[in-house]
Amino acid sequence: MMVISIGRELLQTSCLTKYREARLPWYTIYPTVPEFSAAVGAKTYEGWLRDLPADDPVSLYLHVPFCRSMCWYCGFPTTITRRDALILNYLAVLRDEIRLVSEQTPRALPVSDVHFGGGTPTLIGPAEFLALMEFLRRHFAFKRTAKVAVEIDPRTFTAEMAEALGAADVNRASLGVQSFDPIVQKAINRVQSEAQTAAVVEELRRHGVGRINFDLIFGLPHQTVQSCVQTARAAVAMRPNRLAVFGYAHIPSVIKNQRQIEETALPDSAARAEQAAAVAETLVAAGYREIGLDHFALPEDELALAQKTGCMRRNSLGYSADTCKTLIGFGASAIGRVGEGYVQNEVTRDSYTRHIAAGRLATSKGYRLADEDRVRAAIIERLMCDLEADVPAICAAHGFDPIRFLDSAEGLAMLAEDGIVDIEKGFIRVRQEHRFVIRAVAAAFDAFLDRVAP
Repeated sequence: MMVISIGRELLQTSCLTKYREARLPWYTIYPTVPEFSAAVGAKTYEGWLRDLPADDPVSLYLHVPFCRSMCWYCGFPTTITRRDALILNYLAVLRDEIRLVSEQTPRALPVSDVHFGGGTPTLIGPAEFLALMEFLRRHFAFKRTAKVAVEIDPRTFTAEMAEALGAADVNRASLGVQSFDPIVQKAINRVQSEAQTAAVVEELRRHGVGRINFDLIFGLPHQTVQSCVQTARAAVAMRPNRLAVFGYAHIPSVIKNQRQIEETALPDSAARAEQAAAVAETLVAAGYREIGLDHFALPEDELALAQKTGCMRRNSLGYSADTCKTLIGFGASAIGRVGEGYVQNEVTRDSYTRHIAAGRLATSKGYRLADEDRVRAAIIERLMCDLEADVPAICAAHGFDPIRFLDSAEGLAMLAEDGIVDIEKGFIRVRQEHRFVIRAVAAAFDAFLDRVAP
């Protein structure tokens, strides 16, 4: 019996490894960005904006692609600068884009959510940030309960900026932490002490920014299970409302700055899985609830409440309690979503600037959703958010036969055979212990993915 038990354990480990190591999309949106094309451009987006319902609330995303230094692990497009003039010039273009977009909409659209991402949005000076928020409020009708979130690098954050965020009614801040291990920090070119981070958290709360998120990463060079747990415990001591725990993806052939990372210092697949499990166990023991693939939230946090009621969403920013159908993206490379489909701005800052300076939207590509895309997107979103999906119910809501989608999901049978999912009459449930490979389940419904076994 012992030999049989060990054999099954090894088989399960082998099965899980093939799913963990598969190169799969994160499914923040579906279809994913590689399916975008120039067939959807500025003129198409103008039409979509004009057709937006005047009373439906929208979300806004503003991309600020500047940092003071490069983190070797980072995969986001950003410009390293010590010059504030570069940022001020970009803000002028951003305001022009806001004006151009608002001119296309039926009237000042109601706004329920705003997110500043980057890069490091808080490199915008306090006075300039307040002016930008005022500019947004002049062109959109902010709801009294609007949620405003901003991403922060604690290493460059100031008390003056905390005061400005409070004055601008920012109510959520997301802090990049990644790891508190000094050896890991040196290896990724991001040295940031616990004391520095704690001071920023205290300053934010003192100015009324009461909802705090932390980003952590596992799988970094020289990381161990012990150092991951120590980082998680240090983070928990500051009691953030949410934590996002991402696995580092090493793609130096695509992301040049990752070539600075010593590959031999990276943990292997088994070690990464152990790190992820240890961090999850630490956070759950501290009172956080597991949310989807990689998030954790206190029970009273709006994301945990959205999960509990089945209202949690997944969009280009990740997991969200935001239920808006429309996301308007501003800035270089920003992605937006309207009822008809997705759009993305020019990726490079120079190209983005040229379009806006010429008085036209900077949309470079996008995707027009077909009815089948909407069904697949709904199935994938529920899997990613709830770890389960009632395929027949989703199909019925869209007027489709579920057999067509279940039969085309070629990988489902293998996932069930490997013990990843349970399937009953089209209802798919991912076993809780296998939440880390949920993307492999979602991929079964991706009509564009190369059907090569993981």
